[in-house]
Amino acid sequence: MYFTNQIVPKSLLKKCIEKALFASPMMRSFANITPIQMAYTLYGENNSTYLPLIIMHGLFGSQRNWKTVARTLESKVDKMIFTVDARNHGDSPHTSEHSSAHMAVDISELMKSKGITKTCAMGHSMGGRTMMHLALKQPELVDRAIIIDISPIAVPRDFHQMDEIFKAMENVDIPAKYSLGQGRKIAEEQIKKAVGVQATVEFILMNLRKRNTGEFYWVPNIATLHKNLRLFNDFQEHVKDLPPFRGPVMFICGNQSNFVDPNSWPDIQQMFPNSELHWLDAGHLVHFDQPEMFLNLVVDFLRR
Repeated sequence: MYFTNQIVPKSLLKKCIEKALFASPMMRSFANITPIQMAYTLYGENNSTYLPLIIMHGLFGSQRNWKTVARTLESKVDKMIFTVDARNHGDSPHTSEHSSAHMAVDISELMKSKGITKTCAMGHSMGGRTMMHLALKQPELVDRAIIIDISPIAVPRDFHQMDEIFKAMENVDIPAKYSLGQGRKIAEEQIKKAVGVQATVEFILMNLRKRNTGEFYWVPNIATLHKNLRLFNDFQEHVKDLPPFRGPVMFICGNQSNFVDPNSWPDIQQMFPNSELHWLDAGHLVHFDQPEMFLNLVVDFLRR
């Protein structure tokens, strides 16, 4: 549309801008995502409503993994704190779609439903990529972000090792006659062939449950997560055309983990120029391995 020597009405200009924005494939894909109503727990309900903190767990995790962290932060920072179950995890609905874009939309939907216009965002692993996606895609919603042991830059181990883990989980077959404890022992023998770290094996086994009818099942939606593995693994491809997020970002990583390549830091700073990096003597579950140091970093960052 071309205008010469005319004053364009604001309403018409707004429609033209919206039409141009949603013409791009990237915006269309984001606009076409149907959000879910995530399960969540609110801590610090009587704390300040200004800039709450939303925490999302990693793959195979749930909000329960962050209960201790949330309760500790509740007494140290004057913020409402939401811990959430990502789609296809915990008590949140199962869907056929799973990506950082989908989960970012879910976070924005939670914010909208609670009247939250801006938040502090914290995420571990998969949850970290979700919060990075939200910050890059909708920077107006994010004041600052804390990203735990994950990078926007994929490392070679990401896809292949995770594919083997999913296959091992899908192949677990436990007769109904066994108790939950016995079933987890059987599953452990199969899972540890694909996972070299015992702590990770035990973390995955927390998701194995048994119905009253006797069947064993995984709490996460394993089929959907496996099907979409490459989609949420190729994070950088989905955000490469977005402008940098210029708000404060803190990366907390474990030096015994291989989820973040130290050599990728210059590339990370291209996407998050106002970022800082902290290495703790820990594995992938940094907040479990070094809880005191982790919490000190988080509290200091949130109080700035």
